[in-house]
Amino acid sequence: MTKPTDLVQGTLDLLILKTIALEPLHGWAVAQRIRQISRDVLQVNQGALYPALHRLEQQGWISSEWGESENNRRAKYYSLTKAGKKYLQQEQASWDRLSKAIGLVLNAA
Repeated sequence: MTKPTDLVQGTLDLLILKTIALEPLHGWAVAQRIRQISRDVLQVNQGALYPALHRLEQQGWISSEWGESENNRRAKYYSLTKAGKKYLQQEQASWDRLSKAIGLVLNAA
């Protein structure tokens, strides 16, 4: 692809939650992990990432604490809260239903 795919509104939150579900990560690492897992198709810019992280934290779905990054810099690490885990499960189930329904329509003869 010559141009990164734009994310559907609301999808970024789901991708962030799923990415930090395995382990706490700092913002740059979240963006890199999404890019890596999507094989460079999804590229999250800082202008979208940090407001999303802030919004998710205000909603109580993630928490943060300061730590030291792999290059010895101070960084804020984000992790999923109990409420965030529940929300992630609900949203992932909704996404699965929606994507299957879209697939049915796109593959109809």
